[in-house]
Amino acid sequence: MRYLLNEKLIKKLRTLSALAVLPCALGVAGAPVAAQPLASSIDEASQIATYADLATLSDQSEQVVKVQIRRQTALKPERAPGLAPGFARLYIEANTIAVISGKGGLPAAVTYLVDVPLDAKRKVPRLRGREVVLFARNVPGRLGELQLVSEQAQLAFTPQLEARLRPILTELVSGKAPPRITAISDALAVPGTLVGESETQIFLATTNRSPASLSILRRPSQRPEWGVSWGEIIDSAARPPAPESIGWFRLACSLPRQLPSNANLARDAAARRLAMADYGYVLEQLGPCERRITRAE
Repeated sequence: MRYLLNEKLIKKLRTLSALAVLPCALGVAGAPVAAQPLASSIDEASQIATYADLATLSDQSEQVVKVQIRRQTALKPERAPGLAPGFARLYIEANTIAVISGKGGLPAAVTYLVDVPLDAKRKVPRLRGREVVLFARNVPGRLGELQLVSEQAQLAFTPQLEARLRPILTELVSGKAPPRITAISDALAVPGTLVGESETQIFLATTNRSPASLSILRRPSQRPEWGVSWGEIIDSAARPPAPESIGWFRLACSLPRQLPSNANLARDAAARRLAMADYGYVLEQLGPCERRITRAE
């Protein structure tokens, strides 16, 4: 496919190509990190994306926007450093249809770089006229230039995708969304007065330093009860987060697979084992953080 490029566009491509080699290229530099394809097309990615995928993309984005692609220009290999085999790097010019979520508005036209897998014939897919959803950050000082947050942050728009995104974005911007979890600070299991009775408290570190904790209560001849508290008060009536909620996403997709031994404050070996068992129970109840188009941070 041949493109007749005017001088203005050539200058723009050179600028964006230079941005692509800056540190932290994933999202921050406008071009995705080279990686093997997680989906063979934007249509497949849109269809197979899980709740965790969409929450991850949304959580990383300053702008979630629906656009219609007006023009695509394939960059030459020398202007696409780090491009994975089987991919093409495209400079996209698109018309803004709607800002689904974001701070501030966007102009009527936007531009961005994206790496797309070649089709079955090893050709660059034709995206002109397609409506897509972008998960992006603004380029400081460059109105209308966007940086995609990951290699598959461009998804084919469908009403079904928008319907799945709306509750995620609404919760994230509500001001009440649980903070990101960075580590387990402390864990302590305390046996009760009756055989089979105990309580375990697991305290979580968060990005904004707000308190969060897990509580696991065991009573004789009953199933363990557990819950999460997002705040200073450790609520004895705390409940597990609802499935496919940001609270669930924070826990299921951030907690380590094992309780760190240095976080376990119990001295007694039996109490330490109990804390580990209760933590494992919480992970089991949360279920896996299934991803199909994103990777864990």
